[in-house]
Amino acid sequence: MSASRRSGTKDELGPQEPERDGSDLLAALLDGMDAALCAFDADGAVTHWNREAERILGWTAEEAVGRRGFAGWAVRTADAEEVEGRLMSAMDAPGRQVHEFALLTKDGGRVLVRTQSAAVRGPDGSPAGVYCAFSEVHAQIDLERSIALSEALFEDASWGVVLVDADLRPAVVNAHAARALGIGRTSVLGRPLGELLSQGVEELESALTHVLAEGAPPAPAEMWVAVRTPEGERRRCWRSGFLRLASPLAEEPVPLGVGWLFQDVTENRQSEQEASLLRFRANQLHRAARAAAECEDPAEAATVFLDFSLAGFADHALIDRVAGGSVADGEGPVRLVRGAATPSGTPGPSLPADRAGLPVRYAEGHPALQCVERTGSVRASTGAASPERAREWARSRQWPPESVHALCAVLRSRGRTLGVVTFLRGAGRTAFERSDATYAEDVAVRIAAALDLAEALEKKD
Repeated sequence: MSASRRSGTKDELGPQEPERDGSDLLAALLDGMDAALCAFDADGAVTHWNREAERILGWTAEEAVGRRGFAGWAVRTADAEEVEGRLMSAMDAPGRQVHEFALLTKDGGRVLVRTQSAAVRGPDGSPAGVYCAFSEVHAQIDLERSIALSEALFEDASWGVVLVDADLRPAVVNAHAARALGIGRTSVLGRPLGELLSQGVEELESALTHVLAEGAPPAPAEMWVAVRTPEGERRRCWRSGFLRLASPLAEEPVPLGVGWLFQDVTENRQSEQEASLLRFRANQLHRAARAAAECEDPAEAATVFLDFSLAGFADHALIDRVAGGSVADGEGPVRLVRGAATPSGTPGPSLPADRAGLPVRYAEGHPALQCVERTGSVRASTGAASPERAREWARSRQWPPESVHALCAVLRSRGRTLGVVTFLRGAGRTAFERSDATYAEDVAVRIAAALDLAEALEKKD
């Protein structure tokens, strides 16, 4: 009864698929391999031959399986004994053996291959045959070169190499890049770029996103970034190249991320910028000297020097003269009167002060007074003060309210102090540096010479 019921169930379900013995799965695995593979039984007859072997040599599985050895078809007869001996010796050797020799293609050509052969063990553990995986030597060498290049880039390269995943996070970093980022190699991995850089993150992420979507740019790009380090932020210029990485195993390119290579060119760019700035300032002084030479009034020539110096350097400038004309070293206290000033609103030429000659209400310790006392340049800045405190800071020093950085240079001529020239910058500019003070002193020398000549002419008249 149960047998007929089981029989009826079979009839109702239809014919059953035969049980698989795994041979079709084995065939699929062999044909899907990237390496060519063949196998021999203990007598040297070919038992397996996959599609990659067919692609390399041209012999199909039907033509290869069942042949005894390679003699006369896959290897020259003269070389067959040596080749087969080296292959079959793997049955009695532990591990894998690597050999290189030439095989014949179906059309009569020769292919140099590198083989890896090992013994196939039977159920009782005794050698039952040999399997042999082989590939063209040039393909193997290309693979080894790629691996060697990858290892060298991530160990010994003298520029930074970072593998960024599709989420724009570092996946692999070399030692040079880790040092440039100021953090350990393992500490960088998986962290958002915003945690590593305080400036330039948007530009870098935009470049990485573009490479993922469109591919590598045609030329390297230079990016200024600020790196977060335990010692503080460091501003660096990195010359960067980008490569889109795709999986070689997929039929269609699957992005694995971006290869980012960069080199620190900060010193070169800073040197170029400094040289360009020096050329520009020297050119401005030259143009100012030519324009001042055409002025009949030396006082007007002094304002010409002031106006030309502002380009790319400061937003406003003031000339304060010592009351009475000049003061010798060590004399004091000093009173200053306004000589000329650039307009604080609409840009325009410097305006001479009125002739009343009233002293400027500078409080004790004012940078201009310090400049006269020291006969040297003085720099001042609001630092990180709020806008309200910055405006109050400027008003208390009798400067335009938008001023946040100041540089005072003393006006000296014939061993006497004639006054002070003050350069002012707004919040959109950086604070004055030592190189700026040097330029201001060059301008002050020319202004002082013009004012000294104007004073001499007034006394003569």
